[in-house]
Amino acid sequence: MNRQVRIIGVPMDLGADRRGVDMGSSTIRYAGLADELDALGMDVTDAGDLPVPRAEERDPETEQPSEGTAKFLRETSEVCTNLADEVADALDSGQFPLVLGGDHSIAIGTVTGAARDADLGVVWFDAHGDFNTPATSPSGNVHGMPLAAVLGIGDFADTGWANAPNLSEENVAIVGLRSLDDDEREAIRESDVTAYTMSDIDERGVTPVVEDALDVATDGTDGIHVSLDMDWLDPKEAPGVGTPVRGGVNYREAHTALEKVAERDEAEDVLRSLEVVEVNAILDEHNETAELATELAASGLGKRIL
Repeated sequence: MNRQVRIIGVPMDLGADRRGVDMGSSTIRYAGLADELDALGMDVTDAGDLPVPRAEERDPETEQPSEGTAKFLRETSEVCTNLADEVADALDSGQFPLVLGGDHSIAIGTVTGAARDADLGVVWFDAHGDFNTPATSPSGNVHGMPLAAVLGIGDFADTGWANAPNLSEENVAIVGLRSLDDDEREAIRESDVTAYTMSDIDERGVTPVVEDALDVATDGTDGIHVSLDMDWLDPKEAPGVGTPVRGGVNYREAHTALEKVAERDEAEDVLRSLEVVEVNAILDEHNETAELATELAASGLGKRIL
């Protein structure tokens, strides 16, 4: 596939409790991402890492919403605004933005950039809903809020840097849910977002669930963004994540899911952007999670056994 890929690193850990996720973009690169994409016949440009403020040099409560808490909100808005511009520029230049995190708060920037000039759908592979707002979040960590942010829910309503233009709840599918806060659960139920839990995958299998999620995201849209949080996998498969939850997908199910994304893209040219987040180098074992992240990104972009 003669796809031009722009790798964008975002060494962001301001949205999470644990240090180490800021090294995720470097460890994924070290695991051989560029070589995997070169082997697929892709023209790869590495744009390096966007600048991210150091947590030790900033006050997490300098800027706060009208209700609740969101740590490092000002810094998150700065990073995500820059990322949105970088993603939009890549698309304008005919390149495919492949974003490497960093914690999941960076999805605010990736999604808003990808939705700037197109009706966008989103497939969100994650153990968590990321549907909290500052008013509902028990921790104030923004990596638990990005999906609510891009949809303009709660305190994120009418927040220009966070709201994704041309994105509707009806075109968002979360796949693999197994850990939700009470308020977050209610918010998802009341929304028009489609959510598939691990129970759905257990009962139906990963292939029909992912195909249904892709149907949701592609219905009437110009393309889709795929957000892959590595804690979507079971911790036995991906130990290097900050918020592990037992009972996730296994190695083969994860590859199958990303292969289904690639198959849909090959058939309909729908994949607009991809991000891989929440690889924590400090918690990883022999770079195992970063290597798996590299493999899954390659599967999502078309790598096959045959």
